[in-house]
Amino acid sequence: MATLWNNYRYLFFRRFTQISILVLYFSANAWGWSILKGNLSSSLVLNTVPLSDPYAALQMLAAGAILSIDLLIGVFIVAIFYLLIGGRVFCSWVCPVNIVTDAAALLRRKLGVDDISRRQPASRNMRYWVLALSLIISAAMGITAFEFISPISMLHRGIVFGLGFGWAAMLIIFLFDLFVLKNGWCGHVCPLGGFYSLLGNFSLIRVSHSEENCTLCMKCKTVCPEHQVLHMVGKESLSVLSGECTNCARCIEVCDDDALNFSIRKLAKNKTTGE
Repeated sequence: MATLWNNYRYLFFRRFTQISILVLYFSANAWGWSILKGNLSSSLVLNTVPLSDPYAALQMLAAGAILSIDLLIGVFIVAIFYLLIGGRVFCSWVCPVNIVTDAAALLRRKLGVDDISRRQPASRNMRYWVLALSLIISAAMGITAFEFISPISMLHRGIVFGLGFGWAAMLIIFLFDLFVLKNGWCGHVCPLGGFYSLLGNFSLIRVSHSEENCTLCMKCKTVCPEHQVLHMVGKESLSVLSGECTNCARCIEVCDDDALNFSIRKLAKNKTTGE
C-alpha cells in the first residue's frame, strides 16, 4: 500500500485539485456559492479577489480592448503565482483537459502505440507559432481568437454550465493524442501551454535530478509528457530548468532510485555547482 501511494501520490493530489476547482465553479453556477465564480479565464474568489488569465488578457489587448483595473489586478496575481510556482503547473494541476490527455497517454502505452510510432511528426515549437498566430488574428479581427475556439473553455462550459461542444472537442483531442501524436494537444498545439511555458522559465520550483542515484531505468522519460526536459537523466546532476516542464511530478513518483525530487531553484543550482 505504501508503494502504491508513493507511486501515485502527486497524481492523486493533481486530480483532487482539478476536480475540486471544477466543483467550485459548478457550485457557483448551480447553487450560488461564492468561493470561486466565473471561469478559467476570469474568476472571482470570495466575491473579492479577481483572478484573470494573462494570455486571455493579451488577446484582449491585441483585439483593441481597454482592460479594467480589476482585470489587471487579476492578471498580476495569476502571473506572479505562476512565475513563482511554475507556469505549466496550470497545465497539470488546474486544466481539466489534462485528465483527458493523461488518459490518452496511458492507453497509448497500454496498447503499444508508442512502439509502433517512435518518430514524432511534429515539433513542440508549434505551440509557440499557434500562440503568435492567435495574437495576430486577435489584432486583425478584433476578437480573442483562442478563447473563441478553445477546447479548454468548451469543456469548462460543458461541465459548469452544461452548454457547448466541449465533450465532442475532448473526444477529438483524446483520439488525436491516442492515435495521431503522442501528447499532441498539450505538448505540441495548445498555445496556452506555450504561454505558461514562457512564464515557467522564471519559476522557483524545479524538478532536480541526482545522477549518482540514477540507474537508467528510464521510467521517468516514459511517463513524462515533456520528456525532452529530462535530457540530463543518467548524464549529470542538474535541475530541470526548461519552462516546458509541467511540474506534474510523475517522474518523481515512478523513480524507484530517489534520483528525482522537487527543489527550490537557487538551492538546486548551488548544490549542482558545489557552492
